[in-house]
Amino acid sequence: MSSFSLALSGLLPADPLLPPAPDEAPALPSPNRGTPADIAPVDTAAAVDWLAVAGWSALLALAVGLTVVAVTTLWWMLYAWRTTGTLRGTGFSDDPLPPAHTFTLLVPGRHEEEVMGQTLDRLAEQTHPHVQIIAIVGHDDPGTEAVVRAAAERHPHRIEVVVDDSVPKNKPKALNRALPIATGDIVGVFDAEDEVHPELLRHIDSRFSETGAEVVQGGVQLMNFQTSWWSLRNVLEYYFWFRSRLHFHAESRFIPLGGNTVFVRRDALLRNDGWDAECLAEDCELGVRLSSQGAKVVVAYSPEYVTREETPGSLGSLYKQRTRWNQGFLQVLKKGEWRKLPTARQRMFARYLLAMPFLQAATGLLIPLSVLLILFAKVPTVVALLTFIPLAPTLVTVAVEIAGLNEFGRAYGQKVRVRDYARLILGTIPFQVFLALAAMRAVVRELRGDNSWEKTAHTGAHRDDSGDTPAAVTVAAPAEGELVGAGVDR
Repeated sequence: MSSFSLALSGLLPADPLLPPAPDEAPALPSPNRGTPADIAPVDTAAAVDWLAVAGWSALLALAVGLTVVAVTTLWWMLYAWRTTGTLRGTGFSDDPLPPAHTFTLLVPGRHEEEVMGQTLDRLAEQTHPHVQIIAIVGHDDPGTEAVVRAAAERHPHRIEVVVDDSVPKNKPKALNRALPIATGDIVGVFDAEDEVHPELLRHIDSRFSETGAEVVQGGVQLMNFQTSWWSLRNVLEYYFWFRSRLHFHAESRFIPLGGNTVFVRRDALLRNDGWDAECLAEDCELGVRLSSQGAKVVVAYSPEYVTREETPGSLGSLYKQRTRWNQGFLQVLKKGEWRKLPTARQRMFARYLLAMPFLQAATGLLIPLSVLLILFAKVPTVVALLTFIPLAPTLVTVAVEIAGLNEFGRAYGQKVRVRDYARLILGTIPFQVFLALAAMRAVVRELRGDNSWEKTAHTGAHRDDSGDTPAAVTVAAPAEGELVGAGVDR
């Protein structure tokens, strides 16, 4: 009988159509396949790294927040250039009104032998007929005292000397020391190295008459942009601050005043007991206090009438100066005078503005952080790329700064070279990191309760001449009833 017949009869097993694989040949796994027994249950809670998700979310939120800061800063920088009419309105009048006020100018100086004599001589050249100039020196600073006394001898009808015996010394204490003997309707503040246009007070006087303001803030401009890469950026900061940003703040009726070329009605100062002697940003604090009281503040900027200054002499000196300003802003924020502003919008704006140095510092740190995340950290590519959101307005800001540097050169007759533009671009991120470090140091000092005043030294690098004291300018003796300075100790 054949095998086929036996198979049909069931006596022999039927041969399989496909023979089984050898026992020694292991089964190959198939991707994405398997029996239910081979598939382990997935713990979805364990599969998601919630800590990483929280970190990524925080990073994205920070990027969005800092983008808002960068865009806001850019808007403030461009505020004065919105329209031709807006730009014209930021300056002084072409034809000032006749003098209607008297002025007292306070000039504090500490270890300023190199520059203060020439500053006082230039102030004594003011064409305004009613000017009292008070030079304030420390009792422990014989060098500066000798210089200011010599200036008082050259201009006996305009300059007098006040000796400040407070300990420890700082600028607001010096200003408060001289305020009781100020006799002018308007009190102005200048620094020891300032270069002031002889027609400035006539234009300031006219601005008070035209607007009825309690405060007029004039322009201040650093000049020596070719000294170093960081001095170039420092010069542009001042240019945009006084040329545009302060006009926006004045329009918003909340303004941190500048440290000099600021003029306040004397009765407003006396009503407020002068400057806050414990604040490292006494100018900002005074502006916040007056804004909270509803005072009208006007800002005027015309390149020909700005007060010219120099940048700090070294990067370390700038670091200390910026630390002092940032710490002062933090003190003003903590003091809380801004809470007296009448509207919630103003209070929100005040909180935002006073915290701005620290927000800008964070912006500077985020850009290199984003690069490090992409290169070294296990962060989703899309998250790392989104942290570059603040880079877009930053690039636009750099383009605006390039245009601003060109306009600065034309406005002040300065030749801007190709290497200046290169230093501006290459210094963008390093300067932001520098500002971040200064902000962090300010926080540390404030937490430690260290309010010591770190003075900025001056050498007169912004002056066109050699810095020697010019020949005395003869000022006619004032007529009866005019404001005079006695030229004696107080």
